[in-house]
Amino acid sequence: MPQVIFLPHEEHCPDGAVAEAEKGELIIDVAFKNGIHIEHACEKVCACTTCHVVVREGFDSLEESDELEDDMLDKAWGLEPESRLSCQARVADEDLVVEIPKYTINMVSENH
Repeated sequence: MPQVIFLPHEEHCPDGAVAEAEKGELIIDVAFKNGIHIEHACEKVCACTTCHVVVREGFDSLEESDELEDDMLDKAWGLEPESRLSCQARVADEDLVVEIPKYTINMVSENH
């Protein structure tokens, strides 16, 4: 069973976390099951960038992103070549090391 290793993040998981994952499970769902609340303003429908993560290890094991995800990622803060939306990226056979960026572009939060 693959693991998703979440690197420490000041707000979401200060000590980091190692989580068991099912093949085909969304990264964001693995996070939620393990008490890591990744923002998801669009409710996981690939309509925002708040669940942006950077896959530091295991990126090549993921299915390629589609055009809609790529268009959304172009708007993400801190975009890197290994960036993915955690609501779209499904765990494959390999372990993943995931970093949750320090900032997100969250239109809902910014308007309050």
